[in-house]
Amino acid sequence: MAKLVLNEEERMLADSARAFLDDAAPVKHLRELRDAGRTHDPALWKAMAEMGWAGILVPESAGGADMGHAAAGLLAGEMGKTLVASPFLSSAVIAATALRQVSDRRAADALAGIASGEVTYALAIDEGPKFAPEATRMEARREGNGFRLTGRKTFVVDGGFADRLLVLARTGEGLTLFDIPADRAGVSREGRAMIDSRDAARIDFDAVEATGEDVLGQVDDAMRVLRPALEAGQAALAAELSGLAAGAFGMTVGYLKERKQFGVLIGQFQALQHRAADLWCQTEVTASAILHAGRKLDEDPENATLAVSLAKARATETAKAAVIEGVQMHGGIGMTDAFDMGFYMKRARVGAEWLGDYGWHAEQVARLRGF
Repeated sequence: MAKLVLNEEERMLADSARAFLDDAAPVKHLRELRDAGRTHDPALWKAMAEMGWAGILVPESAGGADMGHAAAGLLAGEMGKTLVASPFLSSAVIAATALRQVSDRRAADALAGIASGEVTYALAIDEGPKFAPEATRMEARREGNGFRLTGRKTFVVDGGFADRLLVLARTGEGLTLFDIPADRAGVSREGRAMIDSRDAARIDFDAVEATGEDVLGQVDDAMRVLRPALEAGQAALAAELSGLAAGAFGMTVGYLKERKQFGVLIGQFQALQHRAADLWCQTEVTASAILHAGRKLDEDPENATLAVSLAKARATETAKAAVIEGVQMHGGIGMTDAFDMGFYMKRARVGAEWLGDYGWHAEQVARLRGF
């Protein structure tokens, strides 16, 4: 059974990440990006790549650190505490995991590009308001030895600036995953800032040419490559949401220790102490579920679905509780843009929807538990 405590190497990774992010990417960095009309910071991503984070799941043979999913979750959690905006999930986790499912030179070169920070990816699978990859309708019509991709993808996180796209399309008898450059002829994308000040794009494909070399994995068998990548992304996103909850909780407790009413610190009010204690318990249980999901992906990836969906469902609810309690305990100031709690609430809302909302993951848990 996986141990739900950090080992020495993982503690060192988390501590070094926290030290770096507190200096390079505090919450005010996100505020500055938003106020400047930007959704990401290439210089920050370069620095993260130099620290080896972009290659956290990339094999050492391709220039990566290959530290595993539990380690990737630790980094994502530390990023969540200060709302770091970066292509870490899209590129270093999702794309890297998908590419690792394929053993060819092209995939190895792509992994090396991710590890160096020189290449960024975005996952283009969503077509409607909810996560439903297996309901994909976008068509990849056969033409000679290749395909023509036609359709629209929505909610493509980091799609406005990514160098390459992982595109899911229907190819007759099944689904196929394509790895294509974002600037290929026929691809048009409209990037926009979401409520959490991150990038997401709507991407249209107008008879975009794709060759056999652009297929990642096998034709009509996309989920063999995509499912491990999705589960890796879901686990890392859950870790980010858990870190977000911890960051919001820390901010709230700090306020309870400073704010006075009627000459008394509000943290001395028993009702608020009970609410804070309950929230702390929720964050700790969720953190354990997330570490378990990371361990499961590292040790038994074929049977990790239950652990991953449980982690994502719990993290979604815990982050929601943390930001709601944070706003309420801060009172009126918690509702203002001048205060940072609103940034946590907005990110929690977007994170709840990406890669499957609470309902989607609760359904997976119920199915796998036989309910």
